[in-house]
Amino acid sequence: MDWLTENKIPIGDWAETIFDWLNDSLGFFFDWLSEVMEALIDGILWVLETPHPLIVIAAFATLTWVLQRNWKTPLFVVLGFLFILNQDYWEETLESLTLVLSACVVCMGIGVPIGIAAAHRPRLYQAMAPVLDLMQTLPTFVYLIPAIVFFGIGMVPGLIATVIFVVPAPIRLTHLGISSTPTALLEAAEAFGATKRQVLFKVELPSALPQIMTGLNQTIMLSLSMVVIAALVGASGLGVPVVRALNTVNTSLGFESGFVIVVVAIMLDRMLRVKQK
Repeated sequence: MDWLTENKIPIGDWAETIFDWLNDSLGFFFDWLSEVMEALIDGILWVLETPHPLIVIAAFATLTWVLQRNWKTPLFVVLGFLFILNQDYWEETLESLTLVLSACVVCMGIGVPIGIAAAHRPRLYQAMAPVLDLMQTLPTFVYLIPAIVFFGIGMVPGLIATVIFVVPAPIRLTHLGISSTPTALLEAAEAFGATKRQVLFKVELPSALPQIMTGLNQTIMLSLSMVVIAALVGASGLGVPVVRALNTVNTSLGFESGFVIVVVAIMLDRMLRVKQK
């Protein structure tokens, strides 16, 4: 078997060559993309950090009531945020929420249009499926290497790595929702002379809304699962105390920060669990 290992296929060397070429040839593009992503992150963080914490809590509670139309979930959101304040993780929570919301903006902005295009072009989706599988199954730590090479250290590489890992979810679920539009609705719209644009916006998208909302929910949950990994490349937030606890074997700090992450995840999940009428 030695001959097999001696003739190893140089996959790693090929990948390194491609990354070096991209960095040399498209360095200007990565610099521009880094500035755009950093502006998005700074803008969302400013919106969350500027008001008093109680105003932010009230805003999230109001949004939850608008989405849920009951008092129990907003009350749970308020109690969850008050618990975070009690544990003195408010700043870290806002930084993690900034990363999650930024990832949602980018992933939904990319995933929904691609999912619509894939639903209308089955061959396109067949070609994309292996790439989407690779993006979701490749170990997330691998994404951090090119992210550091292209974007350096900080929130931006954490956001890019998060987007690569998360964006297949809204693509797949948008594709599922558009593809599952009842044929009778499409035929009725065409019979009344609806254009392709009208069919999309008045028939397909309303019919696919539950799946798209599920895609948004999954985007937020998967993004939140990346906060610890993003902390390894300098992203601030709740992942930082977790990494610090791991390095120092600090059980108290690790459980404390980990429990706060769980509380944030449950709050966001309950907020977006919209019941379809």
